[in-house]
Amino acid sequence: MALTNSQYDIIIRSFEEKQRKNRRLLEERTAYVYSHVEGYKELSDSIASVSTAQTRKFLDGDENALEESKSIIKNLSSMKKQLLIGAGFPADYLEPVYECPDCKDTGYQDGSKCHCFKQAVINMLYEQSGIREMLANENFSTLSYDYYEGEDLTRFKNTVVTCRNFINNFNSDYHNLFFYGTVGTGKSFLSGCVAKELIESGHSVIYFSASGLFDTLSKIKFDYRGSDELRKEHEDLFQCDLLIIDDLGTEFTNNLVNSELFSLINERHLQQKATIISTNLSLEDFRNRYSDRIFSRITSNYEICKLTGPDIRMYKKRLENRK
Repeated sequence: MALTNSQYDIIIRSFEEKQRKNRRLLEERTAYVYSHVEGYKELSDSIASVSTAQTRKFLDGDENALEESKSIIKNLSSMKKQLLIGAGFPADYLEPVYECPDCKDTGYQDGSKCHCFKQAVINMLYEQSGIREMLANENFSTLSYDYYEGEDLTRFKNTVVTCRNFINNFNSDYHNLFFYGTVGTGKSFLSGCVAKELIESGHSVIYFSASGLFDTLSKIKFDYRGSDELRKEHEDLFQCDLLIIDDLGTEFTNNLVNSELFSLINERHLQQKATIISTNLSLEDFRNRYSDRIFSRITSNYEICKLTGPDIRMYKKRLENRK
C-alpha cells in the first residue's frame, strides 16, 4: 500500500508550497536589492537587452553573435556579483532558492523520486503509525540480550531471528507474527523493532493497543454520520501493509469485540496483509477468552513466538531507583 492517493496528494502539495514560498522569497530579495544596491537593476536590464540584441544578430546571419553574447553576459554577471558582495550580500543571494537543490523542490530527480520525497513519505508513514516517539527508543539499535538467560534467552534470540526474517522477506512472503508470554519480556519492543524497519523502507504501519483498536472499531461501527476521517481510518486498518495489535487481552471483551476482531484478522488474511499481535495471555487463556474461529485463524496463519523471563520494565525501574 505505502501511500494512499490522498496521502500522495498531500506530499505533492507540500512540494508545490515549497516552490511557491521560495519563489516569493527570491522576489522579495530581488526587489530589496533593486531598491538598495545602486546600479544592480541597470546591469540586470543590460543583460536582458544584450541577450535580445545578440539573438537578433544571430538570426540575421552573424554566426559570432552567440559567442559574443556569452562573453558580454559573463562580464555583466560578474559585475552584478561584485555589487552584491560590495553591499554585504553573498554572491549567490539572488540565485534560485531550494530546500533540496538535488531536485529543485520538485520531489523528482531524473525521473525517479528524490531522497527528499522518500523522506517525506517516511515522515507521513510515521505520523500514520502513531508510534514515532516509541520507536525512537524501541528499535534494533537498542536491543539487548542482557536481561535474559537460559531458556528465556534462547526464546528471545530465536524470536529476534524470526523478526529479522519477517522484515527481510516482507515484500515476497506474506507472514504474520503472534507474540505471547509473561509481562515485560520484549513483545511490544520487538513489534516496535519490526515497525521501525518497515516504515524506514517505505511501508505503511499502523499500531494500536488492543483497547484503542476496539474503541476505534466501535466508533466506526456506530458512526451514523459517517465522517470521512473515520471511514479513512477504517480503510487503513484493513489495507495498511502491517497492522500491530499490542496487548490483546487487556481490553473489555464481549461478543462484539470477538466479532470485530475476527472480521479484522480474517479480512487482512484474505488480502494477504501482515499483522503482528502480542498478548500476555497464555495460549489456553487466549483460546478461552476468544472464539474458536479466532484461535484457529491465529494458530493456522501466524508464526507463534513465546517469550518468557523477568519483567524488563520493572527491572529497569529498580535500577533507576538505585541511582
